[in-house]
Amino acid sequence: MATPDFIRDLRAGIGHQLLWLPGVSAVVFDDRGRVLLGRRADNGMWSIIGGIPEPGEQPAETAVREVFEETAVHVVPERVILVEALQRVRYPNGDACQFMDVSLRCRAVGGEAAVNDDESLEVGWFALDALPRLEEFSVARIKMAMDDGPAWFAGIEQER
Repeated sequence: MATPDFIRDLRAGIGHQLLWLPGVSAVVFDDRGRVLLGRRADNGMWSIIGGIPEPGEQPAETAVREVFEETAVHVVPERVILVEALQRVRYPNGDACQFMDVSLRCRAVGGEAAVNDDESLEVGWFALDALPRLEEFSVARIKMAMDDGPAWFAGIEQER
């Protein structure tokens, strides 16, 4: 995920101190039930698509923008599937962050999947029974997006 300019500006003043940041993840399905994934340039792993909202940007707008920027696919957000505070991360440069992730189920409505920026090495559609190796972050969100249950909120007992 590329670092937005407003975060670089903040880092100039606070150094490597912990930043609490919003994040948005999109689980995108096409009309054949396949899921859209990108192979990240930063770690080489396949993942669902996501990013950081610009100041004042709504989570659904972020999902639409990030999916198009990274994959050239146009989407319509359908529902919130998850809201979760993620574990703190420390990047190789020493920056510390913690993200509040809002994950959305989205439906593809146009465009052809293609690498559309420098954040992805590859992008593609995958059948649910033929997914590449994914981190638990993506696996859990794909499973929740397939379910028609209510949004899941970490820290609250819920029936699924």
